[in-house]
Amino acid sequence: MYLILEGVDTSGKSTQLELLKNAYPQACFTKEPGGTELGTQIREMILHKGVKNHKAELFLFLADRAEHYMEVVQQNDTVISDRGFISGIAYALANHADYNLEFLTTLNSFALDDKMPDFVVLLETNEALIKSRLSQKSQDMIEKRGIDYLLKVQELMKQVLQKLEINHIVIDASKEIDEIHSEIKSFLHSS
Repeated sequence: MYLILEGVDTSGKSTQLELLKNAYPQACFTKEPGGTELGTQIREMILHKGVKNHKAELFLFLADRAEHYMEVVQQNDTVISDRGFISGIAYALANHADYNLEFLTTLNSFALDDKMPDFVVLLETNEALIKSRLSQKSQDMIEKRGIDYLLKVQELMKQVLQKLEINHIVIDASKEIDEIHSEIKSFLHSS
């Protein structure tokens, strides 16, 4: 099983990943960017130092994705990832009007050796929830782009999932933590 848990910052992915660790102790838990040694360096570069050229940023994400696929996804039977190429495409589309879904899908498919995830869970948040949760933490370079930006990325994630026809579920992130966890497990067991 290859599951990607998606959602913009503050949607509750980290909380749900901790619960999934208890439900799937045999799984390999990872994240993008940052699930490999190279990915950790790329994550630091992009989220905390900043990259000035949008093409360089895109290729850094793709380099991380290719390395992550080879080192993590191919090497494990059950992989549960905090983010993946869905958010990668959505953030790229939000940042640069000159990119399109077909172009980004081709690049990501190349990085992933054409292996799509079996399941994607998207935690959908809202303006009030983002505002509340952002006020309780220090913000990285992406979060500093603002609430409207994060909501735009979230909408693009939904569009990418629909257009690529990947097996997915969208769950309201404002629900109770245990209710969200139950919905995720039901989705994984019913598919």
